[in-house]
Amino acid sequence: MFTSVLIANRGEIACRIIRTARRLGMRTIAVFSEADRQALHVKMADEAHCIGPSPAALSYLRGDVILDVARACGAQCIHPGYGFLSENAGFAEACAAAGVVFVGPPPSAIRAMGLKDGAKALMRKAGVPVVPGYDGERQEAGFLQEQAARVGYPVLIKAVAGGGGKGMRKVERAEDFAAALASAQREAQASFGNAGMLIEKYVSAPRHIEIQVFTDNHGKAVHLFERDCTLQRRHQKVIEEAPAPGMTNAVRKIMGEAAVAAARAVNYSGAGTVEFIVDGSRPLAADTFWFMEMNTRLQVEHPVTEAITGLDLVEMQFRVAAGEPLQVSRGEVACNGHAIEARLYAEDPETGFLPSTGVIHVLKLPSGEGIRVDAGVDQGGAVTPFYDPMIAKIIAHGATRKEAIARLAEALGKVVVAGPRSNAGFLKALVLQPAFAQGRFDTGFIERHVTELGAVRQPVDDKAVAFGAAAVFSKAQASRASQRDDPWSVADAFQLGAARRMAERILVDGAPLSVDVAWSAAGPAVTFGAQDVIAANTADPELVIVPAGDDVFVLHHGRQTQVSLFDPLEHAGEDAAEGGGTVRSPMHGKLIDVFVAIGDLVQKGSRLAVVEAMKMEHLLVAPVAGRVASISAQAGQQVAQNAPLIGIEILGGEG
Repeated sequence: MFTSVLIANRGEIACRIIRTARRLGMRTIAVFSEADRQALHVKMADEAHCIGPSPAALSYLRGDVILDVARACGAQCIHPGYGFLSENAGFAEACAAAGVVFVGPPPSAIRAMGLKDGAKALMRKAGVPVVPGYDGERQEAGFLQEQAARVGYPVLIKAVAGGGGKGMRKVERAEDFAAALASAQREAQASFGNAGMLIEKYVSAPRHIEIQVFTDNHGKAVHLFERDCTLQRRHQKVIEEAPAPGMTNAVRKIMGEAAVAAARAVNYSGAGTVEFIVDGSRPLAADTFWFMEMNTRLQVEHPVTEAITGLDLVEMQFRVAAGEPLQVSRGEVACNGHAIEARLYAEDPETGFLPSTGVIHVLKLPSGEGIRVDAGVDQGGAVTPFYDPMIAKIIAHGATRKEAIARLAEALGKVVVAGPRSNAGFLKALVLQPAFAQGRFDTGFIERHVTELGAVRQPVDDKAVAFGAAAVFSKAQASRASQRDDPWSVADAFQLGAARRMAERILVDGAPLSVDVAWSAAGPAVTFGAQDVIAANTADPELVIVPAGDDVFVLHHGRQTQVSLFDPLEHAGEDAAEGGGTVRSPMHGKLIDVFVAIGDLVQKGSRLAVVEAMKMEHLLVAPVAGRVASISAQAGQQVAQNAPLIGIEILGGEG
């Protein structure tokens, strides 16, 4: 076994690898970018080294710099985690040349399965069913559009490299193909350095089931059951579980044998996942699944397999990489109960799941029987715009699927994230959705149920606003009182007669609102909307109130409301300026492209620009019809959240 390991990754997977490596007695070496200088994985490791600026292309994707650190520190092996360099055959070869063991498959296997077009051809040759489509070398936009027409809409445009839903677009109509292709190519180039695309027929009511395989260097190969990863949003997995609902032993045997055969075909070594697309409109059967791709690395969702098997897959990776034979056989591994994983992200479900960045002022994660949490950040840490916004994975294990669902829902209800917004409330609503509990879902499930899951713009939360306003007014009043010695200036709102009532302006999630405030010597009491008057010191068990500087974050049923004092000088003139069609950046990110020029006429819904954050593109459209009056940023420029980008002058009213 190795005595030292460099983890060429960050976030929760780096922390998870460190835990196993430390248990095995290894010295752990972390690397970090400038943005991650205070990150959790840096604090956990025995030593840590900076490898460059914040963008991943200048740090976590710099294999040469990472190898220099490995050599300087005497690391015996490098564990790449997932993402970044984990499926980079060139990096695996460079590790071997440097005398450092790459904890993963051989470069030849990465190359064979790393590109989806080549992998599909290999599976087709081996007799494994594949989804109809085009996976050839020609990449001209017109030719690919012809292939899409041949396959028949709807189709999926998919990057031949990488995963995680990046570089993937579903296209319903021929007229949308060109724009979707260009967007997918840009995203794939930015994420994987490869803009190659393939076209697949979109399977109706698809389910996504994958088989965990493990092989060693002594000819032994096993599969460790399946995982259902059907619940997705924009092709990004949200909920994963093992075993798959509705799976039979007969179908598991067929799929498992196909997955093992795929691994053997490329002389695989270590942990890998063979992914299948399944026709969810019918019960699982031998003729209802097709090969999609093979991920030549550990998967984000590996903890659910660990929960039902009792195995540590990272330890198995280390032992196989060290030359040890697998210690498990297929018949020796039993499926124990059911496990479900939810990905807790710093994102806002009410604004199309846009990433949410900033300092995490309070972070409380659940614990208890059957609950495991793999976190990538800690309280006081920050979610930056440079990387995936995952905060933690929350895994529930139970004797039955029903028990696992109940435990996960209870655990999600205990999550507190203050600062960036999170999807905690959305996740709880999702696992409690009746159709999910009944096992009736496909990859379009979330999109069809966004309204009842709360993933649409919600009305202002009256209770959160009232409590938050009372808190910020009380804090401001106390601060003013502590700074004054003049008795005539004490801010206790003393007056003869009844309490003084007045309308006060505040900012709620950055937007100005008015609340009614009763000022008295006891402090301010606030009325807003349907919410009764609330004394500043009143407690409510439904709410978590987190002061942060001059602001207050109020958490209510997993939803966050930020309340701030209103500065009339700071916001002077804003109301008039916002009367037109000011388009603001929905997040911190990079302005990738601008499709209009000053003076252009646009219709409501016209494409204006693309902002990229965390390697995902977000299209900005015109909120009104009119003429482009101003453009405040250029393509390639970093932009802040809420920064004005494009101003539209309304001509004759909205379109």
